[in-house]
Amino acid sequence: MKLENGNYQRPTARYSWWLGQSNYFHYMMRELSSLFIGIFSIMMVWGLYRLSQGESAFNAWTNELTGNSILFSIIMLVFSIYHSFSWFAVTPKAMPIKINGKRVAGEKIIGAHLILWLVASIFVWLSFVFGGAA
Repeated sequence: MKLENGNYQRPTARYSWWLGQSNYFHYMMRELSSLFIGIFSIMMVWGLYRLSQGESAFNAWTNELTGNSILFSIIMLVFSIYHSFSWFAVTPKAMPIKINGKRVAGEKIIGAHLILWLVASIFVWLSFVFGGAA
């Protein structure tokens, strides 16, 4: 942009530049979701540390989690689901697969990832339901 004195000034980017297009918005939401994934990972590592300290320390940690952070846990769950789906959508571009010299369709790659995610989730749920009583 040319100023009145003849000098040029480069326009500065607004902080809300990513709100203008949906692709940028989804990208920024995926990046924001990684923050919640990181916080969740730190919480789980802290839980393992408390477990190593004994049953009473671990029980105190679980009581602290259930008492104070239900809303935060729901937010983390929503962001983790969004993060997973958004990465599955980019997988065919990031990891193109060729079988017999032909490129596998993106929908098949995404579908395979979703099916494996569902199978792993069911396995973890069944392990929790039937293994937790033992």
